[in-house]
Amino acid sequence: MNGEIDDKPQPLIEHLIELRTRLIWSLAAFFGAFLVCFFFAKQLFNLLVVPYKWAVVWAGLDLAKSELIYTAPQEFFFTQVKVAMFGALVIAFPIIASQLYKFVAPGLYKNERAAFLPFLVASPILFLLGGALVYFFFTPMVMWFFLAMQQAPGEGEVAISLMPKVSEYLSLIMTLVMSFGLVFQLPVVTTLLARVGILTSDWLREKRKYAIVIAFVVAAVLTPPDPLSQIGLALPTILLYEISIYAARLVERKRASEEAAVAADSGSNVASSDQT
Repeated sequence: MNGEIDDKPQPLIEHLIELRTRLIWSLAAFFGAFLVCFFFAKQLFNLLVVPYKWAVVWAGLDLAKSELIYTAPQEFFFTQVKVAMFGALVIAFPIIASQLYKFVAPGLYKNERAAFLPFLVASPILFLLGGALVYFFFTPMVMWFFLAMQQAPGEGEVAISLMPKVSEYLSLIMTLVMSFGLVFQLPVVTTLLARVGILTSDWLREKRKYAIVIAFVVAAVLTPPDPLSQIGLALPTILLYEISIYAARLVERKRASEEAAVAADSGSNVASSDQT
């Protein structure tokens, strides 16, 4: 593998300087994105409220009378700060990931870099898929479930209305997005572990029943205490686990074919040397 690695012996101080440079670029990207997102914080928050509006329509309620409130003077301001930070993290993630890769890549062999790059691309795509699933389906479904629990005034009954706070709604949708985004990284993590030989498809199949239990436990911890959101996170997790088993099997087949090709090549070299 000589000549395949780009890294050169460097003093520790040069590695620290390189790390500082990468951190500065990452922080600059995050801060720049934060300023832009904070300028459009209200528009971004209104965009995040769209799933709530869909839930109101699904529940058959008057959209004009639905509202979100804040009960502390500074609450909506800090909510906008959180929105800006969340948006900045999403926007700056490709730059942060590229800076991390540039710091690590010189110490990797060419075949290792070629194996790592597809996962670097797949990770943000899978995260966005998880976030899209939350935005277009699970958040409206969860909010519809909560809105359906309202009670109209009547004989012997008092009016019970849902008046969500802006900070609590933002926390809910951010929690769901982060939960689904991280769960959707399962195929990437398991495939990487399979490539280095830590996990095998047979081991994953054997632990399937434990994985199903863990999926429901994790869903209960990460999601609001309602059955719809818990089942909604657990089922995609189980599906992604099955995809991970298939991906690990593909990695094993590819490794076996490469090893067979190497063995055949070395055997032909030995045979030709013996004839010589």
